Amino acid sequence: MKNSVFSWRGTVAGLAGGLLLIANASADEACGLCVKQIVTNSELATCFLDQYDQFAKSGSDAVIVDLSNCASRGVVEALPSPNKGAAEPDVQFMISRLQLECLKRKLETPGIVLDPSATIELDSCG
Repeated sequence: MKNSVFSWRGTVAGLAGGLLLIANASADEACGLCVKQIVTNSELATCFLDQYDQFAKSGSDAVIVDLSNCASRGVVEALPSPNKGAAEPDVQFMISRLQLECLKRKLETPGIVLDPSATIELDSCG
């Protein structure tokens, strides 16, 4: 059992190190792992906007957004209606610095409808 714990920790450390290397890619390179769109809801959007300053402080051109601590816990979500399948919101994703600013602007748009979920296009952000 100890071997599986150590290999799991090594895998996690390797993935985290790889993400840091990717996040520190030079400004000249396009963000190959950055998403083109995200699915969010009002709860996650509010959480993102609350944490925006922390994300913006990142010194890299690619920003890893982790909203997994924002998702409500212990609350059973209502089942989507049969004729309208709500997409599962993204809680972890990588976006460029330009996409970060663009996502903030889009989420602050007056009257935006985010529930039960909304797809926010980021490919036009740069």
